[in-house]
Amino acid sequence: MDILPLLCIVSVAFTGLTKGAGVLPDGPLNATVGQTVTFITTLTPPEKPFVTMGWKFGDRDIITFNGVNITAPEYEGRITLFMSTAFLELRNLTLNDSGEYRVNIFPQGEHSKDGSTRLEVYVPVSNVSVTASSTDLVEFNSSSVRLSCSSSGSSLSFLWLNSSSEVTASNSDRVQLTDGGATLTIINVTRYDQGPFRCHVFNPVSNGTSDPVNLSISYGPENIDLSISPTQEYFEEGSNIQLICSAVSRPSALFYWFLNGDLQSDTGPELRLMNIQMSQSGNYSCQAFNNKTLRYQTSQPSVVSVLARVSNVVVTSNTTDLLEFNSSSVRLSCSSSGSSLSFLWLNSSSEVTASNSDRVQLTDGGATLTIFNVTRYDQGPFRCHVFNPVSNGTSDPVNLSISYGPENIDLSISPTQEYFEEGSNIQLSCSAVSRPSALFYWFLNGDLQSDTGPELRLMNIQMSQSGNYSCQAFNNKTLRYQTSQSSFVSVLDKTVSCSAGCIAGIVIACFVVCGAGVGGGYYIYKKKKQMKTSSNRNTATITGGEGQNNAAYSGSQELNYADIRFSQNKDGGTVQQGLQNNSSEYTQVRVNNNPPAASSPPTYDAYIQRRRQPAPQPDANGAQIYAQN
Repeated sequence: MDILPLLCIVSVAFTGLTKGAGVLPDGPLNATVGQTVTFITTLTPPEKPFVTMGWKFGDRDIITFNGVNITAPEYEGRITLFMSTAFLELRNLTLNDSGEYRVNIFPQGEHSKDGSTRLEVYVPVSNVSVTASSTDLVEFNSSSVRLSCSSSGSSLSFLWLNSSSEVTASNSDRVQLTDGGATLTIINVTRYDQGPFRCHVFNPVSNGTSDPVNLSISYGPENIDLSISPTQEYFEEGSNIQLICSAVSRPSALFYWFLNGDLQSDTGPELRLMNIQMSQSGNYSCQAFNNKTLRYQTSQPSVVSVLARVSNVVVTSNTTDLLEFNSSSVRLSCSSSGSSLSFLWLNSSSEVTASNSDRVQLTDGGATLTIFNVTRYDQGPFRCHVFNPVSNGTSDPVNLSISYGPENIDLSISPTQEYFEEGSNIQLSCSAVSRPSALFYWFLNGDLQSDTGPELRLMNIQMSQSGNYSCQAFNNKTLRYQTSQSSFVSVLDKTVSCSAGCIAGIVIACFVVCGAGVGGGYYIYKKKKQMKTSSNRNTATITGGEGQNNAAYSGSQELNYADIRFSQNKDGGTVQQGLQNNSSEYTQVRVNNNPPAASSPPTYDAYIQRRRQPAPQPDANGAQIYAQN
């Protein structure tokens, strides 16, 4: 490979291009002291050698050729002229080699060709360093710093960097660049001026950067913060708490602790309260101090509330034996160990409140419950629930004995029937709402009986025991009593055994017989009148139902016979009548159209006996109703 193109490429590497003149390329050519530079032309090697050529530095000849090379003495051994291209090589450059270079060439058969360019020789950058007037500064204290950059080299330029950002003096009253940029002055330094600062030095042929310089700028403390762990509002006695204080500060702040404004012996960013007690409750604050800036800052206080655990919850009552509706009052007092206590009263599972009630009062912060005019619904069980933010507890139940009644008295008879046969057994039961249980007394027709208790048993009862029975309930606490409504016990002679349904059937039958007798009598009367015959009949005894007056009858009375059939259902309540083809019992029915005379009703036994008197037998025609003339 030809060396001339290589040298040409090397020489261009040192150029920062400007416009050349004539046969020389654009310049200037930049080179470093001690290096070699080659001035190249734009000519193509001719077929015939150049006639003459020459190079000048300024106004002085360096080398000329006019058949023979003539070199200036000071360039002996430092230059080489290439005859085919008129290139000039200059070696061992010095700063004095900087200047303008011109060439003049005469090709054969052509006009002369000229050209000029400029060579700049530089000392390379080296030994770049930064020094600071001070590296220990205080923010907001009118502190200033001057940074000076020094470097070997020539035609130097300076660039300042804070970390990776360029530092400029534009739009800032705090930054100044002097000495061609070699000196950086920062007025009223802040924490953002701490660096690292670097000085970057350069010229057209080289560059270099200093080592970093850091400034120690003290600031703070500020943004102080106090935190408590665990983060809760209340703490139980015996807990462990950690308070942490932090602040923005350079150098790190010293921390002091205060309780309710009093300086504590503890220092440092953490305050550990182990097995804390109620006496340690209060407002905690911390103070940060910077021994460089001589400034301090105090945190907002944080409240630490230490509470004793709820325990030993007990309810006491001024009395437990009370009367309803007797203006009785009771006071329940709740006591408990612990601190910052709240009280809640419960009657069974329901909360007791004083709102909208004239009977209930809560005093002593809710620790005392007073109930006026107690009722049976105030008997409890009452419990006191005590709580604070860290614990709770409930007392054992307290029951009140509230006496009330008697009331709602009730008398019942077993078996439940209207009439009782002599010799029956009857049980009367009396009940009443009462606390304590009522004492019961029995009355017959208003007379106190010897029997007591909620049950009265009448064994083998006699007719003499019929009457109005009542019971009376008495409460020996309230000293109140209540008497029941009377219940009538009707005892009948046991010689006639008939159930209540039977008796009812008999009464109904009597009315039916009377109705049938009247109807039959009227029928016979009409028939006899038509036949214009008369007949006399012997009179007979007449029977009447309960409550009917009976008397002797005149000869004009008529006697009729009726066939009556009694059918009793199992329930004893239904009576049917009708004609029968079999044997019948007959009852004489005498129709009395005259008003009856006053008399006493027959006894129940007489009524039964008369009902069973035999009647005449029916004739062959089977008629069921007869009349005697």
